Amino acid sequence: MTLLPKKMPTHLAETTWRGPPLDLSRTPRTLMGALKKAGRDRGGSTIILQDHDGVAMSYDALIQAAYVLGGVIAKITAPRDTVGVLLPTCAPAVVIFFATHASGRLPAVLNHLTGSAHLGAACALAGVTNILTSRRFVNAAKLENVISTLESSISFIYIEDLSRSLNALGKAAALLRCLVSTFVRKQSKPNDPAVILFTSGTTGEPKGVVLSHASILANIAQCRARVPFDMDWIFFNVLPMFHAFGLTGGTLLPILGGMKTVLYPSPLDRSQIPEMIQATGANVLIATDTFAQLYARAAHEKTLAGLHYVVLGGERVAETTVQLFSEKSPAIILQGYGATECSPVIAVNHPETNRPGTVGKLLPGMEARLKPVPGVTAGERLFVRGPNVMAGYLNPDGGGFVRRQSDEWFDTGDLAKVDMDGFIIVTGRVSRFARIGAEMTSLAAVEDHAGLLWPMAKHAAVAIASDGGREMIVLVTDQHNAERADFSAWARARGVARVEIPQRIVVVRELPLLPTGKPDYPEIRRCVGEHIGEKNRAFYH
Repeated sequence: MTLLPKKMPTHLAETTWRGPPLDLSRTPRTLMGALKKAGRDRGGSTIILQDHDGVAMSYDALIQAAYVLGGVIAKITAPRDTVGVLLPTCAPAVVIFFATHASGRLPAVLNHLTGSAHLGAACALAGVTNILTSRRFVNAAKLENVISTLESSISFIYIEDLSRSLNALGKAAALLRCLVSTFVRKQSKPNDPAVILFTSGTTGEPKGVVLSHASILANIAQCRARVPFDMDWIFFNVLPMFHAFGLTGGTLLPILGGMKTVLYPSPLDRSQIPEMIQATGANVLIATDTFAQLYARAAHEKTLAGLHYVVLGGERVAETTVQLFSEKSPAIILQGYGATECSPVIAVNHPETNRPGTVGKLLPGMEARLKPVPGVTAGERLFVRGPNVMAGYLNPDGGGFVRRQSDEWFDTGDLAKVDMDGFIIVTGRVSRFARIGAEMTSLAAVEDHAGLLWPMAKHAAVAIASDGGREMIVLVTDQHNAERADFSAWARARGVARVEIPQRIVVVRELPLLPTGKPDYPEIRRCVGEHIGEKNRAFYH
């Protein structure tokens, strides 16, 4: 194992390097332990959490509420149950998250936007028979049909009912358990599961990812070792808690690190969010590129002026986003990179050594390896390992999860390059290539070209089988006047390879997106496959 050489050769059979060393000796053992420690360090009365409803909670209030509700959850679920959490990004969701830990249960944070079939499959995979949710949320998100479809096999527990069931004696008993700290957490170990999340399914079926207390707390320690956080910073998180970046980066990292976080339940509220950023005095925005663009376009002249940093992950940062923010805010845009399986952060730029176009350097305590992929020259396959890598995947055949070995490399499935200074450039996914003629062509490159030609639109390139059985690239875009002839002329003028010009362009009213704002490639591919030969008004513009 070596650090990056001073002069990188033009091609290596394998490139291996590591981030700076990391001391985890003082890291708390569990998430609940970390919450209590943060409360002691910062003071129990410190306001640490706020949401769009104006609910503000101190450390003391959060810890006490977690133990009070944890006592109720313990009475209606079995020990060590996996309990589903189906809530938006809000203060009650954070309370419920910690309450499941206080009760000795394992939270599985569920994505309400996937529909009843996928939600039911996720529950079956995780062994979830009870879901904690809210009537208010069910009504607002129009989930009544989803609930009715699943309630024959799953019990839905509403937090409004839990709150009403509490009495003074129950609250006192719960607070006593909190004070003596002997409820259940004494049985927890760092390598025990702390949460189950589900991958987005960007290129296939979602997987159940088991993150341990140790892996999440290590990732928080890695981020704090990389970026010099200020205790006066106020985070603003628009990402859902079922997304690893929203859970760790926007929620747990600030709370467990002594910094206030403001939670907002819907990242699509483009007009309200800039106003609330200004009203709350937030100076760190946690989002994806897609959502950040929405806010920059909608923001008035000064609503984003108080931001110091905009931390973006989940997708590549477009030059359009950088330009928009330069007009509305002095904030520095920091691009990062991660995977749900890595809790999630793998690399992130530093405020003082911010290199646009890269995702920054490898986090402390991590190692990385690049391996060539036959036929692909755009980058090499990225493998990583470190203390933040998941405990394992849920076993689709049942029986819990398959625990990983601590020294096992995790295959990110991404293609990347690393420069002589250690900055990582993610160039695409291994699965997102099409064989056009004899060449492997990057679908991400096609999207990049479209983004330069039509910067105000969203684009997704997919590969499907043509009539002759060969692959062809179809560009799906919401650019209303997009024509292949215009793309071809633009590409020829700039020397773009012919294989990177899509064979077809499909214009849609609205590009199918995942909750994180990334293109929903399985849905896009399905729609293109169904309608490629006909003008279907539901899909075509």
